[in-house]
Amino acid sequence: MHSQSCSPTLANEPETSSVDAPTLLLPDWPAPSTVGAFVTTRETGPSRGDFAAFNPAAHVGDDPESVIRCRNRLVTEIGGERPLFWLDQVHGARVMQNYHAAYRQQPPQADASVAFDRSHACVILTADCLPVFLCDRQGTRVGLAHAGWRGLAGGVLEASVAALGVDPDELMVWMGPAISNAQFEVGPEVFEAFVAMQPEAEIAFERSPYRLGHYMADLYRLARLRLERIGIQQISGGHFCTACESRFYSHRRDDGHTGRMASAIWLR
Repeated sequence: MHSQSCSPTLANEPETSSVDAPTLLLPDWPAPSTVGAFVTTRETGPSRGDFAAFNPAAHVGDDPESVIRCRNRLVTEIGGERPLFWLDQVHGARVMQNYHAAYRQQPPQADASVAFDRSHACVILTADCLPVFLCDRQGTRVGLAHAGWRGLAGGVLEASVAALGVDPDELMVWMGPAISNAQFEVGPEVFEAFVAMQPEAEIAFERSPYRLGHYMADLYRLARLRLERIGIQQISGGHFCTACESRFYSHRRDDGHTGRMASAIWLR
């Protein structure tokens, strides 16, 4: 579920059109009006074949021109006055705070970013991993984390909250589309990694009916446990399944040959 390894050049990029417009999923959370956010779906857009219909991921083998058209459309949807802060996602816990022009060609290795002004939009790519949106109650700070099981276990949510620099009680969270526990079978090492750090995490696992010694893991519940432990109470979302819903890309469902959804959050 690695999300991005490089950024396509945007030189001589084709203009976007209504055909390129994505169908967007908007977070259902009580964020202030100064916060903009969405998740793309695969329902409409310029991508073709296995990557239909809106794939902004440059590393999955899709036609580069289609990827550029999708990324240009994201700029249009967010507003062209700010760059999109793409990341080279590595399932870690590093959080970026400052955007530099050099990142346009070489995104930094990180799995979360934050914004305190209109200088950039935070963006991540997912196709089963959990996108976690964060903002403060005043609508002056936002963040976005790529939280697969490795990132969750490694502390990407805790690091993102720390980077936002406000009391956790002042934050709210929306959990976007990810794979559900009914579709997410993991090995014993995943169970042990979480329970060793947080014994109550055991409630987020059920014995797999498919393989002895394996578990069905609930990413949403694992994320909620981590967030609640650090004092965040306003948590919304978490009612999707990328592997079950055809409007989403799913790395597991499609045997790794698929596109990615883009999650974005910014300050208006």
